[in-house]
Amino acid sequence: MILYTMYITTYTTKFRKLKTMTAFQNSEIKNLTTLVSLLEKNNNIPQSEYDRFPVKRGLRNSDGTGVMAGLTKVCSVDGYYLYDGERIPMEGRLEFRGVDIYDIIKGIQNEDRFGYEEVVWLLLFGFLPTKEQLDDFCDLLSSLRELPDDFIEDMIMKAPSPDIMNKLACSVLALYSYDDNAEDPSIENILSQSLGLIARMPAIMSYAYQVKRRHYYRKSMYIHQLNPEQKTAEMILNSIRPDKKFTDEEAKLLDILLILQAEHGGGNNSTFNVRSLSSSGTDTYSAISAGIGALKGPKHGGANHKVAEMLDDFKANVENLLDDGQIADHIEKIVKKEAGDRTGLVYGMGHAVYTLSDPRAVILKEEARKIAETNGCYEEFALIDAIERLTPEVFAKVKKSNKKISANVDLYSGLIYKILKIPQDLYTPLFTVARTAGWCAHRIEEILTNGRIMRPAYKSLALPMNYIPLDERTKDIMELADKEYIPIEERI
Repeated sequence: MILYTMYITTYTTKFRKLKTMTAFQNSEIKNLTTLVSLLEKNNNIPQSEYDRFPVKRGLRNSDGTGVMAGLTKVCSVDGYYLYDGERIPMEGRLEFRGVDIYDIIKGIQNEDRFGYEEVVWLLLFGFLPTKEQLDDFCDLLSSLRELPDDFIEDMIMKAPSPDIMNKLACSVLALYSYDDNAEDPSIENILSQSLGLIARMPAIMSYAYQVKRRHYYRKSMYIHQLNPEQKTAEMILNSIRPDKKFTDEEAKLLDILLILQAEHGGGNNSTFNVRSLSSSGTDTYSAISAGIGALKGPKHGGANHKVAEMLDDFKANVENLLDDGQIADHIEKIVKKEAGDRTGLVYGMGHAVYTLSDPRAVILKEEARKIAETNGCYEEFALIDAIERLTPEVFAKVKKSNKKISANVDLYSGLIYKILKIPQDLYTPLFTVARTAGWCAHRIEEILTNGRIMRPAYKSLALPMNYIPLDERTKDIMELADKEYIPIEERI
């Protein structure tokens, strides 16, 4: 039956692709190239137009600071301060509900325990839990990890995905169908749904990964029973390792990574998407799936995967990875779009808010430094450290800019994942597992405090155009859509 299902799925996918190709072949438009050229021609807005109107591209002010779009108690992200109208760089500061991230990490390390569940409580409820509250909360999350009956087979195994992020988003949306109160807008119900998603996301990720291994890599699929006594970090390592074996040190290192990625303010792209959808009154599953879609992007959570690809590029093209000169030369080629993925981006460097430092990167670098050599990763750690040191110099040289650039969380998170023997397929999905807590906290806050649907404005540059009867249209009509914008006062 399983083989039959796999055959039908494969056949259906191939049929859909074939049907699409045939449709283009039977059309006057022979291929997508023609349509793409039309898109590029009629959707291009020159930079001069953005200069003419007071548009805040990317919801950024002209000095790079973010547009103030809301208020929050969940998290504070600071990387600069304003003095007499100028942006002054500062060491980065990250606070969860007013508690400094350095203090959180130091606190759990001093007590030699896991801290992610405590951070979930802190983000949702606004204060640090007592031991009794934390123990009860951990038990509650553990009890919610099981997925609905037949969900794994029907929603994950029957539809393998080459990208686990997409499968996470689809699975979250699919959970709507298993919820008898999916549309109940009460805070009690939304909290219940949020806790369910926070608890289940690691399991969904694990099952999606196993199915990908079987379908795309032709490797064995292993599914382990959930252990209710395990914390989130332990449960993840238990589920993705064939032998279920891991050390306490490994689990607590992953726990730190989950904490650092759990939340990062209301303005980051994925959280803003969650808040935006929540402002419309939509259901929890739709809002959280939107956050997953945003986090997948290489300019956001997907950057950790791009860092891994960049490091492979260095290893393939730099003869001596311990030579600063050779590394700087390759960084320069990347910035000039002559190497790497030709985007000009040095992944893992720079941030929209942080200037002198990203506290998450500072913490991860120290953790990586402690264990890199004993895990056979000293050379890679030294390479990353060199990229962090040299990129600001190269950027200033090539771009003629004194803009402050520091490492962000993605530069070192990949090395931590590698030390933990976590496959690259799971780098961004693990980010999702952690960030679900922050998304849910912001969704609840948005619903409780804002009350208005988000509705920013866009200036239309489309010129008036007459409707032409179908029989009178010629190919010249395409030129009408490509006219330069003329201000209204000049048209009168």
